[in-house]
Amino acid sequence: MKVSEKWLVVVAVLLGSFTMILNNSMLNPAVPQLMNVFEADAIATGWVITIFMVTMGMTVPVTGYLGDRFGKKKLYVIGLFIFIIGSILGSMSWNLSSLIVFRGLQGIGGGVMIPLSMALIFEAFPRKERGLATGVWGISAMMAPTIGPTFGGFILETLEWKYLFLVNVPFGLIGLWFALRYLPRTKANPNVTFDRYGFVTITIGVGAVLYALGRMSELAHLTNPVNLLLVVIGVVLLYVFVQIERKVKQPLLDLTLFRVPAYTFSMLIASISSIGLFAGIFLIPLLIQQVYGLGPIMTGLIFLPSALLTGVFMSVGGRILDRRGATGVISSGLIILTIGTLPLGFMTIETSLVVIFIWMAVRGIGMGLCSMPSTTTGMNAIPSHLISRGSAMNNVIRQMSSALGIVFVSIYYEVRRGQLAVTMNSFEEASIQAINEGFLVITVLTALSIPAAFYLERASRQDEKRMAAG
Repeated sequence: MKVSEKWLVVVAVLLGSFTMILNNSMLNPAVPQLMNVFEADAIATGWVITIFMVTMGMTVPVTGYLGDRFGKKKLYVIGLFIFIIGSILGSMSWNLSSLIVFRGLQGIGGGVMIPLSMALIFEAFPRKERGLATGVWGISAMMAPTIGPTFGGFILETLEWKYLFLVNVPFGLIGLWFALRYLPRTKANPNVTFDRYGFVTITIGVGAVLYALGRMSELAHLTNPVNLLLVVIGVVLLYVFVQIERKVKQPLLDLTLFRVPAYTFSMLIASISSIGLFAGIFLIPLLIQQVYGLGPIMTGLIFLPSALLTGVFMSVGGRILDRRGATGVISSGLIILTIGTLPLGFMTIETSLVVIFIWMAVRGIGMGLCSMPSTTTGMNAIPSHLISRGSAMNNVIRQMSSALGIVFVSIYYEVRRGQLAVTMNSFEEASIQAINEGFLVITVLTALSIPAAFYLERASRQDEKRMAAG
C-alpha cells in the first residue's frame, strides 16, 4: 500500500471516531436544558448519557468476531451508518424515551467503530510505522472529550439542542465517504464460529456493571439494592464468561492475550490513564465553575492547552516509538503526567488560572507520550490475526475504567465536600479541598503505574530481539 493510501485510512477512521466521541462529550452540559425541554428529573435525563456508555460497552466485545466474520471495512461502514442514523433520529426525538432509544443506537454504532478503527490502522501499516499512525488517530480519542463540553455549551447558547445531533451528520457523511473510498477491503472468514454463550455472558455482564456505575453519583447510590444487585450479577457473569472463554476453541475475546506480557502491561496502563483522564475531566469543571464562579467557555479554555499538547505529543511519542522502540517513551510520559497532576492537589482559592493552565498543559504532554504509545506497543506484541480481538479487549477495559473513575471521583467529591463543609468557613474552600484530594488520588494511581511502563518497555525490547533473531 502506498504512503498516501495508508494515511487516507487514518483520515477515514479519524473522521468517524472524532465525530462520535465529540458528540458524546458535547451532550454532558446539555442535561439541564434537556430536563427543561422534556420536563424530566435529573435521574431520568441522565439516561441520555448513561445509555450510550451501556450500549457501546455491550457492543464492543462482539466486534472482534464480527470484523473477522464479515470483514472489518464492511462492519466499520455499518457502524458509522448506524451512528449517523441515530444522530438524525435523535434530532427528531419527540419525548425523553425516544431520545434515550436513539442515543442507545448511537452507542451501538460507536461500539462497532472504535475497536475496528485501530484494527484497520494496524492492517494498513507495518509494525515500524504504527506508532505515528495510531498517535495521529488517537488525537480524536483524547482531544474530543476535552473540547466537547465547550463546543456543546456554545451550541446550546446559540442554537437549539437538536443541533447537538444534527452537527454530526455532515461530518459523519464525509467520514462515510472516506471509509467507502479509502478503507482497504478486508477478507471475511466464514469459518469463524460464534461463541454464543460467551456473547450472552459478557454482553449482559458488562451492561449490568456499566448500568450500575451510570446510576451512581452520590454515596447513597452505593448502598442502593438495585445497584448492588446489578454489580453482583455483572461480576458473576463476567466470571462465568472467563471460565467459558478458557474452554471454547474460538473464544469471543481471547484471554490468552494476557499471557503476552507487553499486552498485559499496556492494558494496565490504559486502564489507569483512562481513570486519570476522565476523573480530571470531571474535577476541572467543578473547580472552574463552582469554586471560581466562571462559565463553561473558560472551562473549555482551561482544557485547551492540555488537549492540544496531548495531540501533539501523541504524534511525537508515536514517531519516537517507530524509530527507537518503546524504551523511555512510555515511562517518561507517566512520570511527566505524575509531575503535572501533583500540583493540582495543592490548589487554593487564590491559585491563578495561569498556574492551572500550565499544569494542565504538562499533564497533556505526559498523557500524549504514554497513552497511545503504550497501547500500540501492547498491540504490536500480539499475533496479527488477533488484532481485532485485542483492540476490542482494549476498548472494553478503557470503557469500564473510565466509568469507574468518574463514579469514584464523583462520590468521593460529594462525600468529602459534605464532611469538610461542616468544619470550613465556606462552600468554596470545602469544594477546592475535595478537588485537591481527588487529584492527589489520581497522582498516586499514576505514580503506581510507572513500574508497569518499565516492564512494558523491557517486554517490548525482548519482542524486538526475538523478531530480529527470527
